[in-house]
Amino acid sequence: MSLSASNAMTIVATAAALSLPISFCRTTKLSTRKGVKGGFRVFAVFGEQSDIEKKNAWSTLFDVEDPRSKFPQSKGKFLDANQALEVARFDIQYCDWRARQDVLAIMLLHEKVVDVLNPLAREYKSIGTVKKELAELQEELGEAHRQVHISEARVSTALDKLAYMEELVNDKLLQDRATTSSEEASPSPSTSTQSLDSVKRKPPRKSLNVSGPVQSYHPRLKNFWYPVAFTTDLKDDTMVPLDCFEEPWVLFRGKDGKPGCVQNTCAHRACPLDLGSVNEGRITCPYHGWEYSTDGTCEKMPSTRLHKVKIKSLPCFEKDGMLWIWPGADPPSATLPSLQPPAGFQIHAELVIELPVEHGLLLDNLLDLAHAPFTHTSTFAKGWSVPSFVKFLTPTSGLQGYWDPYPIDMEFRPPCMVNSTIGISKPGKLEGQSTKQCSTHLHQLHVCLPSSRGKTRLLYRMSLDFAPVLKHVPFMNFMWRHFAQQVLNEDLRLVLGQQERMNNGANVWNWPVTYDKLGVRYRQWRDALERGDKQLPFTKST
Repeated sequence: MSLSASNAMTIVATAAALSLPISFCRTTKLSTRKGVKGGFRVFAVFGEQSDIEKKNAWSTLFDVEDPRSKFPQSKGKFLDANQALEVARFDIQYCDWRARQDVLAIMLLHEKVVDVLNPLAREYKSIGTVKKELAELQEELGEAHRQVHISEARVSTALDKLAYMEELVNDKLLQDRATTSSEEASPSPSTSTQSLDSVKRKPPRKSLNVSGPVQSYHPRLKNFWYPVAFTTDLKDDTMVPLDCFEEPWVLFRGKDGKPGCVQNTCAHRACPLDLGSVNEGRITCPYHGWEYSTDGTCEKMPSTRLHKVKIKSLPCFEKDGMLWIWPGADPPSATLPSLQPPAGFQIHAELVIELPVEHGLLLDNLLDLAHAPFTHTSTFAKGWSVPSFVKFLTPTSGLQGYWDPYPIDMEFRPPCMVNSTIGISKPGKLEGQSTKQCSTHLHQLHVCLPSSRGKTRLLYRMSLDFAPVLKHVPFMNFMWRHFAQQVLNEDLRLVLGQQERMNNGANVWNWPVTYDKLGVRYRQWRDALERGDKQLPFTKST
């Protein structure tokens, strides 16, 4: 509004009495309002110390000790889901208010610039005065834009706090579940030989502990469909021997061309069947010529009477260019998962590599991208800078999300698969802030099959949505294998070291941090599965 000079002092005095910060500037002498030849335009400017900010309580909600560093003494010291949402609400409310003030300040300053540059106003000012006013306004605009950058940083911090609140809620749920399990497992007062005080002093169970020698795989982990080989590796007259859950198996095709999986041990004298051959849809033992069909039935015994003999077999199917088996004791599920690459991608490489590490440790490694600029300095992460903060965000699913700041989407697919899509501009380089902002992509599938104790059968499939001509380049598959082996070797020396220390009692998940989210969730899923929980975490109800 425009005011006469006599009334301006009254407003200033009133504002001072009310502690209202104001800003006023002289308008042009030719005011648009009739009867006002000169005056002041008054603006309310709410700064950092305004009453609105003083009344906000969000800062006190965040000023709490990190509860993950120690176990709670009472529930009141932890944020529950409602408290986390309340903090998020205040955070967003403050960011919205701050952004509005920043925009308002810039708009007012731009209006002042327009007033100074008004041709009519310049008639009553010297060039020196105009330059001085413009210089002052330029400085104020610079400060306003700096404030905008500060607000942008606040928004980023608010998002970080939201992610942190999510971690707090998850940790609290884990703690409650651990406490409940401890209470259920504790002996009743009538049968306990311990005093009540000793029970109270018993430390709570750790929520994540992966230590000690590699154990045999839990039977519940077997009750899934597992891809164990690529279709292209199994011809009509060939075999694919493999270990799965510490048992030897062999794949071959029957008379109808369909794949079968039988125990890789002859019922006669325990000779490995894969040392023999496949003839007319039957696998032949090289020792005495016994022949078995894909369901394990012995159909031929040369030099003796045919006895009713059958070796163990597993359900085996072919889908999406892969061979699947069901090694569990429970009836197999009716549907097989789909592991096809996304639409628009073409498969360029399929590799099978046997690795001397436990499959859980390998999954931990694959589900962690924060190690890349430190570990893969000679391969795909060569030249990467080290971000100030790495996060894995899960907007739609607890086991699926994207990495920030890397343009990489990732998913853990139970029981042992990792899907990832990487946005690239050229080999070895990343661009953009998300995969959607990148024009070309590389898709990877890692299947970490539990083979024998402390060993993993890795199936790797690589697909591209560009350069289809590479599929027809001679020896390209050897180049992909060489590169994949280089990347794996960079990881193996570290994971093997972890495995050695784990076998000696070290906890490989001793101190999880923010960017460990996906790996921690895999471990939580696996722990719940082995405990026999009816509803597994981060998965849909069945």
